[in-house]
Amino acid sequence: MPSSVVNNYIYFPETEILRIIYQSGSIYDYFKVPADVVHKFKVARSKGKFLNTIIKPSFKFRKVK
Repeated sequence: MPSSVVNNYIYFPETEILRIIYQSGSIYDYFKVPADVVHKFKVARSKGKFLNTIIKPSFKFRKVK
């Protein structure tokens, strides 16, 4: 299901970095995100809601672009 918030995402399992590419074009890296959380994000009905309620409050992040 397309998201109005998330354009795409990439997960780097070796470093546990989840890179979120937002619809706005901004890119953020979220650190130490376990694979099971990424899987739940992948299958979430609403990527934006999952991002705002689970990922953003739980993991440190850095703006890439």
